[in-house]
Amino acid sequence: MKITVFTPTYNRGYIIEKLYDSLKRQTCFDFEWLVIDDGSTDNTQQLFEAFQKQDNFFPIRYYKVENGGKHRAINKAANLAKGELFFTVDSDDYLPDDAIENITKQAFKTEKKYSANSSTKIAGFFGLKSYHNGNIIGKTFEGEYIDISMFEKGKYNIAGDKGEVFYTSILKQYPYPEFEDEKFSTESIVWDRISHNGYKYRFFNKSICICEYLNDGLTHQGWGLYAKNPKQWGLSIGQNYLFGKHSWYSVSVQLYIYHLYLRKKYSISQLSQMTTLSKRQIRLSVLLQSSLDILRKLFRKPLVKSQYKED
Repeated sequence: MKITVFTPTYNRGYIIEKLYDSLKRQTCFDFEWLVIDDGSTDNTQQLFEAFQKQDNFFPIRYYKVENGGKHRAINKAANLAKGELFFTVDSDDYLPDDAIENITKQAFKTEKKYSANSSTKIAGFFGLKSYHNGNIIGKTFEGEYIDISMFEKGKYNIAGDKGEVFYTSILKQYPYPEFEDEKFSTESIVWDRISHNGYKYRFFNKSICICEYLNDGLTHQGWGLYAKNPKQWGLSIGQNYLFGKHSWYSVSVQLYIYHLYLRKKYSISQLSQMTTLSKRQIRLSVLLQSSLDILRKLFRKPLVKSQYKED
């Protein structure tokens, strides 16, 4: 089996059938559908019991677990997956009819281009995501595909959400960190670690996922979601600096916002431990950005234009 289509879901019984219908329309059926139900209290389980009884051209594997967040669901699913490739599709998204076919073609081209003796290591594939009207989400490069590290995205005009497909064996080697009482982890923590260890990703200009950002999704929760998961957030900021992904100034902005949200609950020493950055770096960031904040307010320039986003 070539692909595991993995879907984490939580109380999405009202919409997930749209994804199921799109899987039934695929032009290639070399995949399984692996679903981790993150403790839903709606009719999700009943829906999947009905789905599994239908005549499908692909196996459906459904597991219900205690609510623990998407990152824990990914860790569990990576160990359960039977596919060589691991394609994450959120429960409020659905697929173009040729999504599986296009992913399979890109994998074949990549494996043909890079032999077993090649020094280039490909960890996975990022196709386009698009809205229902066909417009792509974010920005992309010109051409069919490009093989780059996660840290080179800006250089090639790549931004915004993409459809992500990893080699399952790679995901197993790089599980998401799990902290007690935290139920969210930014995906860049793992993606960047993989690139930091020498792997590249193939970005290609075919839409493999059609997206709808719903009000009950993670995207709409903004800064508050990060503040509820301070260890994951701090780890991400620390990696941004240690891996050279962002400039010191950019990291100072992130540390300032981190401090603003968490200063009533955590000391500078605790913030230092969670980010793995020094207390001096945090104090300097707060001093710099708080001083600049006075000028921003004077000239009505916001610190950031939108909620915290990965890049």
